[in-house]
Amino acid sequence: MRVIVIGAGAIGAACALALAEAGAEVIVLDRTGVAGETSSRCEGNILVSDKEPGAEALMAIEANRAWRELAERLDADRVPGQPATEFEAKGGIVVSLPGGVEGLESFAEGQRGIGIRAEALDEAALRAAEPHLSPDVALGVRYPDDAQVQPSLATQAMLARARHLGAQFRITEVTGGVVDGDRVRGVLTPEGRIDADAVVNCAGPWSGDAAALFGAELDIRPRRGTILVTVPMPQRVFHKVYDADYVGAVGSGDAALQTSTVVESTPGGTVLIGSSRERVGFSGEGLLEPLAEIADKATRLYPFLRDTMLLRTYYGFRPYAPDHLPAIGADARVAGLFHAAGHEGAGIGLAPTTGALIAHAVLGTPAPLDPTPFLPTRATLQGVPA
Repeated sequence: MRVIVIGAGAIGAACALALAEAGAEVIVLDRTGVAGETSSRCEGNILVSDKEPGAEALMAIEANRAWRELAERLDADRVPGQPATEFEAKGGIVVSLPGGVEGLESFAEGQRGIGIRAEALDEAALRAAEPHLSPDVALGVRYPDDAQVQPSLATQAMLARARHLGAQFRITEVTGGVVDGDRVRGVLTPEGRIDADAVVNCAGPWSGDAAALFGAELDIRPRRGTILVTVPMPQRVFHKVYDADYVGAVGSGDAALQTSTVVESTPGGTVLIGSSRERVGFSGEGLLEPLAEIADKATRLYPFLRDTMLLRTYYGFRPYAPDHLPAIGADARVAGLFHAAGHEGAGIGLAPTTGALIAHAVLGTPAPLDPTPFLPTRATLQGVPA
């Protein structure tokens, strides 16, 4: 079977790898290059800590396991042109300032009920784990399974392995879909038509536009996020640390600006500081307000950051679904069209399991978990309000 994958971000690369490993002939198309958009403008989170009990949390647990196996496999046997994933099983710590303790404790208890490891830290344990945290922090909960990859490198690694297995990669724009009798037959590009038995839409925040090329409807919208990067320094942040407000921002559907604190070190010595969420279309205007709020909140958790120089800032667009669940599987109307989109800020973390679910949908391979909650046929993605 010949399968076209639209998009060479983390989701597209994971789908291409899973399809190639299952024996499909795969062609990946992207208008900018590997990890050219969202997957190079994020933090590389592989989190279970921010997931409330439900379908996405169960997927995150499975994806966390899958990433450990995949990263080990990719890094142990690198083919030419394949970088290391920089997988770090660093763990995460969610912290609360006074006033938020009860909410954080309750949230963690609910997660434990579905098998997420969440360990409350007393003051001594919290200071031992993160000695540079503000003394104002009232509670910390450690999530030992939280991890991270370098998102651009991990994406490149997955696609390099897929290409080693025979997948093709072309930098070109998909300008149209070829549909005959409500069935996909291929895509149109500036260089001509490419025939295929199936098409997988992994176009991230542009997935709604990509679906429309085939006469399909998929309600995926861009949600902008900003990140600050410090100059390299001796390590003073030892986990992925974020405040409890981050969980609320992740699950919110509010279009207005929301900011919360996420702080972590990288292997290169820089510190990544996030995060913001706002629905402003694909606009790059008005970045000062979210960046200023992020910086202010981060210094409340780590006072040493007040005297730290910034190396750069950047922003990207995350694919937002109105019910906060990714769309993974067959299109509601067009046969042979599949979607893998709407992961918002969880795309890196959920990538390998998304790939496995797409291989299941396209080729009938075993599914790693129940795909039903993520099917694109659900009403909220077909123009019915959430």
